[in-house]
Parts: sequence; C-alpha cells; structure tokens
Amino acid sequence: MYQPDVKLSSNGETDPKIASLILELREQQVILDRDLAMLYGVETKALNQAVKRNIERFPISFRFQLSEEEMVGLVTICDRFKKLKHSSSPPYVFTEQGVAMLSAVLRGPTAVRVSIKIMETFVAMRHFLNNHLSLYHRIETLEHNQLLLFNQQSTSSQQLEEVLKHMEAPCSFPKEGIFCDGQIFDAYAFASELIRSAKRRIVLIDNYIDESVLLMLAKRNEHVTAEIVTRHINETLALDIERHNRQYAPITIRESARYHDRFLIIDDSVYHIGASLKDLGKKFFAFSRMELTAHEIGIN
Repeated sequence: MYQPDVKLSSNGETDPKIASLILELREQQVILDRDLAMLYGVETKALNQAVKRNIERFPISFRFQLSEEEMVGLVTICDRFKKLKHSSSPPYVFTEQGVAMLSAVLRGPTAVRVSIKIMETFVAMRHFLNNHLSLYHRIETLEHNQLLLFNQQSTSSQQLEEVLKHMEAPCSFPKEGIFCDGQIFDAYAFASELIRSAKRRIVLIDNYIDESVLLMLAKRNEHVTAEIVTRHINETLALDIERHNRQYAPITIRESARYHDRFLIIDDSVYHIGASLKDLGKKFFAFSRMELTAHEIGIN
C-alpha cells in the first residue's frame, strides 16, 4: 500500500507514514482526530475545539463520532488503539473532505502543507484500491469458493461418519441412505465396510462388473463365500475372474437375465443399490435395506 513519509518540521524528523493512520469505517476512508492532531502538531482537544467553533463547516460527511461498538472494534484489532479503551467517549474521525476543511480552520502554512499531504495520501490509496479492485473481487470469489468446498467436505464427512457409526454398532447397519455425486471414496468405503461385515456369504446381483468389483469383494472375511449374478459374462470378465481366483478366495459367477436393478446380499440382509458397485459415487444414488429374504428375489 502507498505509504509516503511526511515532513512535519524543518529539523529532518520523519513522522509515521500517513497511510498507516488511515482507516476504513462505514465504507469510507477516515483518520482519527488524535492522529490528525499529532500530524498537525496540536493537542487533540485543541483540534476538536477549533472544529466546534466552526461546526457548521463540518457536516457528518466531513466528521463523525465513532459508536461504542466501532471503538471496541478498533481496540480489538490493533495495539495502538488500546488507550481508547479508557476513553470516556468515542473519538471523532475525519473524512478526506473534513481534512480539507481543517486547513481552513487551523490556518497557518504547516496546517495547509500537512492537509495537502494527507489528502494526497487519501487519493493515492483510493487509486490503488480502484486499480486492484478486480484482484480483490477475485480473492473474495476464491475465498467464497473455498468456503463452499470446505462446507461440502464437512457435510460429506458428517454423512460418512453417520454411516460408519451405524456400521460400528453390532447388527446395526443403516437401513437406507443417499450419496451425492462426487462422494466416490465415501461410497467406496461404505460398500467395503458392508462387504467386510458379512459372516457367511455375499451375493452381488449387478449387470455391470469390472476388476474393481472383484477387488472390493476380495476384502471379505475368510470363509465368506462370494457369488456374482450378472446378465452376460464376456471373455474379459471371465478372464478377470480366473486370474482373481488364482490369487484370492474364489468368486463364483453365473449369468441371469432376470434382474434389472442391483442387489447386494449380505448373509440374510438384502440391500437395493441404486448404482453399480463399480460406479458408486460418480452420480447421485441411494441404497436401502429391504424387508425381503434372498429367497424372495430368487437367491437360495
């Protein structure tokens, strides 16, 4: 930010940079009465008394008093405002127009020179902000998008935690649920835990099978049987099954054209799955545990 040095006297002493004294309050740039008094080399009380004697020249657009809330806010954000904490009343602040009017009220060459320097700084800062307005908007948009992403991730984590919480309870898997598009890992983790919960058998009815489904079924516990029922066993799938069974506990597979939807049978529980296991989380889908037996959907 533009921060010019200001010479207040001829002895070569340099005061703090004016730009560091300018604040943004009520959507406009202002400067505290005590900081102005320091720049002009007068007491704060004397500066405000001079204003009061010419109060008709200082409408609220030139000078206004801070609220208690605004004063507390300044004390909170910056150490140099800590003295305001013990002030009996909130300070006044001056806008750029107010600073211009002060040079006429205080008079003298020093007052005029200082007022000009302060107004030049106001203008320089305003130009800086205007020139970088698009950058600020892009930063605000980025922060907004990051916040949305964080909220989505938090929501997804909460949903997964709820699902896993149910799964950790004995014989208490969720009866139904929904996964949004993009929750690929969450859905995969849920299906894997469901498979690992099987004690005796797993039967998957799914017309779209690839090697990722075989890897998921390989996570089942020892001595748990696995069977796949699918519409068509092509040459690639048959080869994948053969290779899988050489390394892992065997999966049996058979063809059936009776089924359109996907079902996952875990022991005696029948789950209706709204998406193929290989596509879980890629699109919005739901699952539910049905009040049916495996026999009722044609599985013995």
